[in-house]
Amino acid sequence: MSETAVFEKIYRDYLDQVSLLDLAGLGESLGVAPDGDGVAVPFFGQVHHVSGRGTTDSQGLRPSHAVSVILCKYLLMCPDIVLAGPDWVTYKDFRDAAPFASGFMNHAERPISKNFSGRLADLKQACAELNGLPADVGVASDLAVRFEALPKVPLLLLFNDRDDEFPAQCSLLFERCAEHYLDMECLAMIGLVLAERLKRMADSPDQYDNQEGDFLR
Repeated sequence: MSETAVFEKIYRDYLDQVSLLDLAGLGESLGVAPDGDGVAVPFFGQVHHVSGRGTTDSQGLRPSHAVSVILCKYLLMCPDIVLAGPDWVTYKDFRDAAPFASGFMNHAERPISKNFSGRLADLKQACAELNGLPADVGVASDLAVRFEALPKVPLLLLFNDRDDEFPAQCSLLFERCAEHYLDMECLAMIGLVLAERLKRMADSPDQYDNQEGDFLR
């Protein structure tokens, strides 16, 4: 079976599971809204439609495989009680993160550090274009931005630009309760999506279309 066929099978399996959900009853727990035969789910500030028939972005297009999986998993993992809290943690601090921790660092945090080293103004602009808002979390940094990856899964970007002694450094943090809304693989993919979108927004803002590259299929 080809890689494309494998991805399609995974996608269809998730849609079959979503079709069994009471989507209308997820609003209070997940911050989603009824939308036709499914629900409207904001993802990094852009509304996506999710139902048992498929996932579409704000332009009516099917998003990348990674984004589709994240959206479906968010609905499927809906906890019994509403969880929230300001306890920010690094990805590696999650109990089950070990298998994905190095990938998260190498494909999310380090690329942002590398791509925006000496480009603080470009990073600020790219964050704003992706609906990021300045955050005051009591941590010293050149830039602190909060993204609403999903209504119950915010993401905090902390960035210190390079100086005479240290290279640029980026850290991506989640609220600790995020592990109840998404599994570790999906949380890692959120970091990858953000890194890819920031790079593409900064490098080609006129051609940016919210679609991820091949590695996020």
